[in-house]
Amino acid sequence: MAASQPKVLVVDDTEANIKLVRALLKGAGYEVVTATCGTDGLAVAAAEQPDLILLDIMMPDLTGFEVCQRLRAAPETRQTPVVFLTALHEMEDHMKALDVGGDDILTKPINKLELLTRARSLLRIRALTTEVQEQRRVIHDLLKTHVSAEAAQRYLADPTANLSLDRPKPPS
Repeated sequence: MAASQPKVLVVDDTEANIKLVRALLKGAGYEVVTATCGTDGLAVAAAEQPDLILLDIMMPDLTGFEVCQRLRAAPETRQTPVVFLTALHEMEDHMKALDVGGDDILTKPINKLELLTRARSLLRIRALTTEVQEQRRVIHDLLKTHVSAEAAQRYLADPTANLSLDRPKPPS
């Protein structure tokens, strides 16, 4: 995630919705990229690597459900938070949005404060997840350099297996 300005992808087939959300997010200090259909949204997500995706459900080429499933299947977007923005009010649609991999759902018309608060929360979680992944990578590299392959694999499989809080006894 960019340190100064998180990048948000807005995917919606209605230009008025894009303009509204773009203005709101830019005003809050976010970088915004957009797409007007699901196919373009997938391409922009792969190319731009956004920190958060806001995704309409009802679009002409691919539904937001289909787009989200493809995002979750792709390694480069698997961890990117997805918030569905929808005019659908049925509980079944909301449950499906979460079942296909969405992290949250907001019903249109969007409450500006709620959108910004949820975006901030998901971006915070994204940053922490990225930090944990980076620390795990560093540990993995250190283990590869300084520990036998078998011991490193055992540790990576279960980091708590050989964890001891006792101080080692000094040699006699």
